[in-house]
Amino acid sequence: MSETKKQILLVEDDNNDAELTIKALKESNIANQIIRVEDGEEAINYLKCEGKYQSRQNLHPALILLDLKLPKINGLEVLKTIRGNAALKYIPVVVLTSSREEQDLIRSYELGVNAYVVKPVDFQKFALAIKELGIFWLVINIPPPEK
Repeated sequence: MSETKKQILLVEDDNNDAELTIKALKESNIANQIIRVEDGEEAINYLKCEGKYQSRQNLHPALILLDLKLPKINGLEVLKTIRGNAALKYIPVVVLTSSREEQDLIRSYELGVNAYVVKPVDFQKFALAIKELGIFWLVINIPPPEK
């Protein structure tokens, strides 16, 4: 296993939610670099090294934190694209959303999400949820080896 810290891809269009997520991860001493993209199209381009990301090093993130309500391409379509791509399908994806809609929850799991977390309104609860997510997916969980 490589000693290089892999990136966290944060797919979030709301600046306040993105800032709170990044702050919570940093306060949890998560050392992984956090890359933020603001819409579903940009997320797919980043993951596939296309568009403005065509020259980036093709290393997959250690974790994707994915909002569902995104401009251009929604989070469910991004998840569908990830799980349908042989090179991307094993990346852990955590839906981090304000949606409590049952159909979003069901569809996320049908498409292969690893976890579904509703963003708490209270910052302390939100920070704790992000800390626990980061520790589990980046420290405790053992991902499959990359091919």
